[in-house]
Amino acid sequence: MTSKRIFVTGASGCIGHYIAETLIQETEHELFLMVRDPDKLKFDVHARPGVTIVRSDLRDIEQHSALLKTIDCAILTATAWGGDEVHDVNVLSTLRLMELLDPDVCQQVIYFSTASVLDRNNQLLKEAGEFGTDYVRSKYVCFQELSKLAIAPKITTLFPTLVLGGGERYPYSHVSLGVGEVVRWIKLIRFLDVDGSFHFIHGQDIALVVKHLVENLPTTVGPRKLVLGNEKLTVNQAIEEACVYLNQKIYFRIPLSLWLADLFIFLFRIQMGDWERFSLHYRHFTHQNPVTPATYGMPTYCATLYDVLKLSGIPRKTARSTKADISLGSPRK
Repeated sequence: MTSKRIFVTGASGCIGHYIAETLIQETEHELFLMVRDPDKLKFDVHARPGVTIVRSDLRDIEQHSALLKTIDCAILTATAWGGDEVHDVNVLSTLRLMELLDPDVCQQVIYFSTASVLDRNNQLLKEAGEFGTDYVRSKYVCFQELSKLAIAPKITTLFPTLVLGGGERYPYSHVSLGVGEVVRWIKLIRFLDVDGSFHFIHGQDIALVVKHLVENLPTTVGPRKLVLGNEKLTVNQAIEEACVYLNQKIYFRIPLSLWLADLFIFLFRIQMGDWERFSLHYRHFTHQNPVTPATYGMPTYCATLYDVLKLSGIPRKTARSTKADISLGSPRK
């Protein structure tokens, strides 16, 4: 396979770490990793030749215009989560970077958005643009602008669902940081009957999908949209499977209706913005045709809640019978 020149932004983040390490270890492509602080990189950038660290802020992307004209593939994971820089980084600078790519040279742009901007039919969710968080709104706006770019036909937009990942060699995702808290409250949560559903995906699985996309260019002309996530999981299924893993029995379930949820919010003085309230009522953050490595015939690293808890370092409370293992699914490695 011909070696490509690949430009990666956000390599110091959770998803960026998994992607960069996978490309370093499993390919011979020439990599240019743009990061603000190289000291945050936990992988070995000297593991092989052909890996260059570009120390820069995305807002200074103009400085790298000459380099970008030579790039065969751009993987854009860099993002600002909040603060004054959100629009500058997530919209203006990201779009400018794509403008600086040469459409006659660049074979593909892999741009990371978020599944939060999509509805259940994989169309833009208007509420995300109306009162999403600063981060969600910026991703909504940026996606709307992609079609205006000269490079638009070569853009593959990825919409990750709930992202898991982190450890000694990787920064933790926001979701993974919360797994321990959910487990800590499982003795209370197990008695709730919650109407809701979601998808999740691990950073390692995202990296495998990205590697596949890099090495297998689209066979059709035009932009692509791919939602990254395992098959949907209901909240009740997640509670039940966690209880099996942690050996917690469920004796009864109390339906968590919206009025009861509002009561909890009032009693515990929980601060909620417009987006959080919308999410509470929307409940089913599910999408059509989610993609994992299995979609492309590869093994999925983290496919079940069993995998999530095990990879999060949560000890299993008892050696249950084979029946319990079957209900959760065996870890896929």
